[in-house]
Amino acid sequence: MPKIIPIRDLKNTSEISQMCQEATEPIYITKNGYGDMVIMSVKMYEEKLYMLNIYNKLAAAEAQIAEGKVLNGDSCLKSIREKYNV
Repeated sequence: MPKIIPIRDLKNTSEISQMCQEATEPIYITKNGYGDMVIMSVKMYEEKLYMLNIYNKLAAAEAQIAEGKVLNGDSCLKSIREKYNV
């Protein structure tokens, strides 16, 4: 379940840092009872960027398949073997 804290709690920077390091999800910050910001550790941020990159590559690959831009696996392997004498 996501952690939600009010913006006034950001005064306790050490506690917030510790909370981010221990959290498995981003922490949501509210202002006047409404969502305002999201914070997370650098490690979690890098993991999210890594996964986003993978999802973007998968979406591009699926688009290529839908457009018929595919290669025959057997002929590609044969070409590689011939090129490198494997």
